[in-house]
Amino acid sequence: MGLKEQFEKYLINKGYKQTTPSGHPSTVYDYCKRIDKVCEWENITWHQIADNISVILPQYDIGGEKEDLGKISHSAVINALRRFSEFVTHNL
Repeated sequence: MGLKEQFEKYLINKGYKQTTPSGHPSTVYDYCKRIDKVCEWENITWHQIADNISVILPQYDIGGEKEDLGKISHSAVINALRRFSEFVTHNL
C-alpha cells in the first residue's frame, strides 16, 4: 500500500468523510488531491513531503512564503498538510 492510500485510510479512521450526502467525493479525496498538488508545486514525491513535512508545512502556513497557496479553497491546502503532518508523525 502506497503512502497516499495509507493517508486515505488514516483520514477515514479519523472520521473524515469519503463522500458528500449527494454522493460526491468529500474531504478524504480532497485532502489527497491537495497533497498531490503540493507535490506538483514542489516537484517532489509523497515520500519526500513526508520526509520534509517540518520544513514544507510552515511555508504554506500563516506567515510562510507560500501562505497564499496554503489558503486556496478556504485553507484546504494548509489543512491537508496539517493532517498529513499528523499522519506522518503518528504512523511512519
